[in-house]
Amino acid sequence: MRLFVWIAAAAAALFLAPVAQAAGAFADWGAVVVAGDWHAHSGAPSEVFDNARRDITGSLVAIGFSPDNIFQFSVRPENYPSQAPRKSDAQTIATSLWDLSNRTSGGCLAYFTSHGTPNGFVLNEEILTPAKMNGMISNACGDRQTVVIVSSCFSGQFVRSLAAPNRMILTAARPDRTSFGCGESDRYTFFDTCVIQNLQGSGDFPDLARNVIACVAAREKKDRVSPPSEPQLSIGADVATTLPRWK
Repeated sequence: MRLFVWIAAAAAALFLAPVAQAAGAFADWGAVVVAGDWHAHSGAPSEVFDNARRDITGSLVAIGFSPDNIFQFSVRPENYPSQAPRKSDAQTIATSLWDLSNRTSGGCLAYFTSHGTPNGFVLNEEILTPAKMNGMISNACGDRQTVVIVSSCFSGQFVRSLAAPNRMILTAARPDRTSFGCGESDRYTFFDTCVIQNLQGSGDFPDLARNVIACVAAREKKDRVSPPSEPQLSIGADVATTLPRWK
């Protein structure tokens, strides 16, 4: 009986080891999740970006990120006291990401969701340009493994400025295309919906990116919206096969 128990325990340990290792791979990563606006495309109030901020944060925790190493940002942080987001402005985000880089030794993740313009990402009353975002991330993350996801219209413009050997960049649209799903009654945008639906079920971030791109295309075809947003993906040579897996 003792021998059987030992064999069973050993088998369980072997089975669970990859799961534990995957979950631990992100324990020392730093992450920022930013909601940059609180309006629908019509200008009416909407929770679409803050909903995504909250639930993407939860999904990151589920795949092994430490809650203490994820900072959330909202234009109206006072509306979400239980979630304790910080104020969405460029300086606060940059300072917070720098602080995270000093308290962690793993990689960096930055997720931005908001409206977009041909000049950049809407961040409350300002526009976060590709050059500014690149400076923010370069200053804090340096040559660490870095994943940047930008969910907004025209977000493909960020790829050229942010692409680097140590980075994976995923955007919700081409530089000249809009994305969809930021109405008053939408829970999330199409792109954020696909991220939330696929994050835990994917194996790693490149796998997630491919699943999200397919998901967005299917959703846009189903809802007959056009022209298609065509999410963009850039995977640097140094991280193409080395980003940690969670599954």
